[in-house]
Amino acid sequence: MKPKGYRPAEPERLDATFAALADPTRRAILARLASGPASVMELAEPFAMSQPAISKHLKVLERAGLVSRGREAQRRPCRLEAQPLELARDWLEAYRKFWEGSFERLDALLDEMKAQTKAPKGRPRGKP
Repeated sequence: MKPKGYRPAEPERLDATFAALADPTRRAILARLASGPASVMELAEPFAMSQPAISKHLKVLERAGLVSRGREAQRRPCRLEAQPLELARDWLEAYRKFWEGSFERLDALLDEMKAQTKAPKGRPRGKP
């Protein structure tokens, strides 16, 4: 099955995206960045971990292409980069279509089975 929008030269990007998304802290960082750019200190606030630990998570997200860092005077705000998420969404979309087709076939089978159980049965032989 070849997902729409998926190019064979991109398995490493897809692997890096899913590896980065595997950690709940990194997913929370991305969720925060979805509302706008933030500094490392701002990203570290809700977590019970040091700034260097957050920086390590950011490096993983940067290597996956999910986060970029800009320059604004002395600040280096982090920004969400959506393209790798789009690639993952496109890859997953093919499997969603597969499962929807499977569920539709299951629904049709269940409807058929239900109709068979509701069908009137013939009278037993030998009884009026």
